[in-house]
Amino acid sequence: MNHFSFFLGFMLAALAVTATPFTEKWPHSPHRQSHASDATARALYLMTNDPAGNSIIALKVNQDGTLTDGSITPTGGKGQSCIDQRVNRISYPDGLFSQSAVDVKSNTLVAVNPGSNTLTMMAIDPGNPFKLTIVGSPVSTLGDFPVTAASQKNNMACVANGGAKAGIACFRMDPTRGLLPLMQTQIAFPTNQTNPPVGPWNTVSQVLFNADESALLTTVKGDPRNKITGFLSVLPIINARPAALQNSRYVPDGIALLFGTTLIPGTSDILATDAYFGALTISLDGAQPKTIAKTVVPGQADTCWAVISPSTGTGFVTDLLVNNVLEIEPLSGRILQNTILPNNNPGMTDPVAVGKLLYALSPGLGNTSPSVAVVDVSKRPAHQIQNFAFKYGSKSAQGLAWV
Repeated sequence: MNHFSFFLGFMLAALAVTATPFTEKWPHSPHRQSHASDATARALYLMTNDPAGNSIIALKVNQDGTLTDGSITPTGGKGQSCIDQRVNRISYPDGLFSQSAVDVKSNTLVAVNPGSNTLTMMAIDPGNPFKLTIVGSPVSTLGDFPVTAASQKNNMACVANGGAKAGIACFRMDPTRGLLPLMQTQIAFPTNQTNPPVGPWNTVSQVLFNADESALLTTVKGDPRNKITGFLSVLPIINARPAALQNSRYVPDGIALLFGTTLIPGTSDILATDAYFGALTISLDGAQPKTIAKTVVPGQADTCWAVISPSTGTGFVTDLLVNNVLEIEPLSGRILQNTILPNNNPGMTDPVAVGKLLYALSPGLGNTSPSVAVVDVSKRPAHQIQNFAFKYGSKSAQGLAWV
């Protein structure tokens, strides 16, 4: 048991819709591609975040790692975007100011529906990853405007709400009944937000479980303009359920706009982005979370998303408005490469690392097609092998997950 697990123990002591292949009829496009059932097929998933009806887009991952269209499945809920205070309009291409709007574990997917305050659970057909089926019905997230979700191997899913009633709520994932609440009320966050949220300041960023799933972590942005500090929330988990209706909030040194976060394999540390300057490495191996490295990214605009590559063991962060691949040595914070990609994407969000490849969503600004960049990061400099413009996406598209 590591020190952080000991610390959690100390705290406890103290306290039916299916996928539509692209060949079937779907609004505005009579020509779609479908794929036969293939037990070896792989897919990437993202959501449209459409206010008229949210849907999950499944993209086929070919054997060489390139992408083609797959299927689209309604979630049974509605999308909606935040308001970007900097330009006083609906926020795009980062509609939710968050990472992990869609999460996949094994053959189960969860996705937020910000416009209907619900969370959807879907079963992924093991023999055909483009066939998704809603399990049960979308459930209330016990708050307003869900923006990020996480699931675990012990069949629990948690969601963070970012609106006027901000906070976290958790559910049992039942294979036949769907999402069953594990609490009657959410654990509230003091963000003083509205519906929809106005940001990016004072907004919820991401929920994720720590390595041994003994805690649910949530990152929340502050507002340096008004000397409001963001925080890292820690909620103990025991026997696949929240240990209490109470969380602890910490302010690791140097944070300002704490955003997307990823676990660093083999450690109890996390690599977290901070849109104010770049990224930090935060250790959870102690009495409380502690900053052990800081990366100031030259020329960054909004460094907001993070992932660790299983091929290189290093971190990659993406910027909303800078179209680059930036590699970080997570334990030291040292920048290893900063490669501009040869496409017209304004920037990248929601990265996913699979083998030697990095996939990153670029919803665009409305004047370019939404796309996913496919980048080989096994050698330096990283090089793009595809920039795939997918069907039915928009500048509101969010999330990226892999199965």
